[in-house]
Amino acid sequence: MTAADHATRSAIVIGGGWAGCACAATLASRGAAVTLLEAARTLGGRARRLELDGRVLDNGQHILLGAYGETWRLLSLLGVAGDAAGLLRLPLQMRYPPASGGMDFLAPQLPAPWHLLLALWRARGLSRADKLALARFSLQARLNGWRLDTDCSVADVLARWRQTPRLTALLWRPLCIAALNTEPGRASAQVFLNVLRDSLGARRAASDMLIPTVDLSALLPQRAADFLARRGGTLHYGMAARSITRIDKRIDKRGEVHGEVQDEVHDGQRARGHAATRWRVATANASFEADTVVIATGSEPAATLLATSAEPLLAPLCATLRGLQHEAIATCYLQYDRRLRLAQPFYALLDDGAAGRWGQFVFDRGQLDAAQAGLLAVVVSASNQACALPQAELSSAIARQLAQVFERPELAQPQWSRVIAEKRATFSCTPGLLRPPNASPLAGLLLAGDYTAADYPATLEAAVASGVKAAELALAAT
Repeated sequence: MTAADHATRSAIVIGGGWAGCACAATLASRGAAVTLLEAARTLGGRARRLELDGRVLDNGQHILLGAYGETWRLLSLLGVAGDAAGLLRLPLQMRYPPASGGMDFLAPQLPAPWHLLLALWRARGLSRADKLALARFSLQARLNGWRLDTDCSVADVLARWRQTPRLTALLWRPLCIAALNTEPGRASAQVFLNVLRDSLGARRAASDMLIPTVDLSALLPQRAADFLARRGGTLHYGMAARSITRIDKRIDKRGEVHGEVQDEVHDGQRARGHAATRWRVATANASFEADTVVIATGSEPAATLLATSAEPLLAPLCATLRGLQHEAIATCYLQYDRRLRLAQPFYALLDDGAAGRWGQFVFDRGQLDAAQAGLLAVVVSASNQACALPQAELSSAIARQLAQVFERPELAQPQWSRVIAEKRATFSCTPGLLRPPNASPLAGLLLAGDYTAADYPATLEAAVASGVKAAELALAAT
């Protein structure tokens, strides 16, 4: 190997979730030699395809927003655009079953902000006081530039800006839980405002809701893997990284790169640039070397992996990663007769755990994929309490809830049901939370994940943006 060869950056990305796939594809697009290691047999991490009882499902139901710029840019890089993306685009809406006592809010296809004003004017189920409170919130947020002097809870801001109890229950609480997966009393108001700024406060298309019509692994991760393969990268399934080690490669006077330097570089001449820092990643049965390692796992596995390096400078970063608290998300799948169909692709639901009404949103999967006719997916976000229930008890309670709010008794008796719970689905997005940066204190060692420091909570967009940022940092250090 010559010095010129060494100048071509190589990278190992650990983790094939959305962040890892975004990072690997971005690196490969810029000519880096990329090795992607995924411990599982399916790409996607906490947003992936599952096969259960002969059914192809997702481990959770997701809605993307038109404001997800990094996601759309990455899909474009992968050669995917428009209808080929596998997404159903719907206008901004918060619609409850007619008999549930909720509201009906649907934005028309008009330029911003007229689409929101007309939707507010037409909204059913909101009183004049509710509508004035919503207008007041929007005006106050815009006057503040969507910024707070000091972060606080979403509940505090709602009280400060005089939001009505009904509007809070029907709009702000569901939006907060859906976006931040954290209850309003503990959720960061600034992060919530960031999401609203880029959706409700931007152009009309930014507030559109996009529901995947293909499984989550196929939507982006598998496309990134195919792109990586076309660019000469390698992907290893079933390869769990067990340790990372910083190593030095000796470079002689002719610029030739030789074997590993076994001890620290004490020679003044060598310290001035004749040793090249590299990284080694070991799995159960193989090891890999590269200029850069990007750890794109969850926060706790990332801390565990960093600790294997025995590098003292990484101790504060490990502490930050381990200090993150987590929230669960449960998705209850209910299969009915294939002829069953809701009036629209999804509805919001009024939840009340004390009354056994856990569901917050219900999706008619048959309107997204004909092969899933009669299948409903019910989402319970910020669901630590719900996840503590036996699965049969939770699914039965959700089926009864659907039967009541849709006034369709047959919904209480599904043919098949399954609860999929991600107990560490996201970090708890609390006020003033310290989130780790992408860059570690050591050159060539980076993090990527929806938990890294950013404006957004733990969303698919945050994961993609973090992966792209980590790739850019790696490339900038070449």
